[in-house]
Amino acid sequence: MIVIDLKEVYGEMAKLIELPQYIEKILKLAGEGYEVILTGAAPVWLYLRAAHALHGKAAKLYYRSPVTGDLLIFDHSPF
Repeated sequence: MIVIDLKEVYGEMAKLIELPQYIEKILKLAGEGYEVILTGAAPVWLYLRAAHALHGKAAKLYYRSPVTGDLLIFDHSPF
């Protein structure tokens, strides 16, 4: 399982103009066909775009927060 902390992806302040670079980094970290967890302090637009980019790349995608725990976003695994 691969955990991606979105705060670590964008650093100090998320900038919409840098979204293509963030997505490139997220895709590289996620690899292909793995279970991925998105977590960390980040704007909603970054979470939404990351989830969209990972659709078709990740077998399963989860959102993790202290409030919700792990929340399944999608499951495309063959099992």
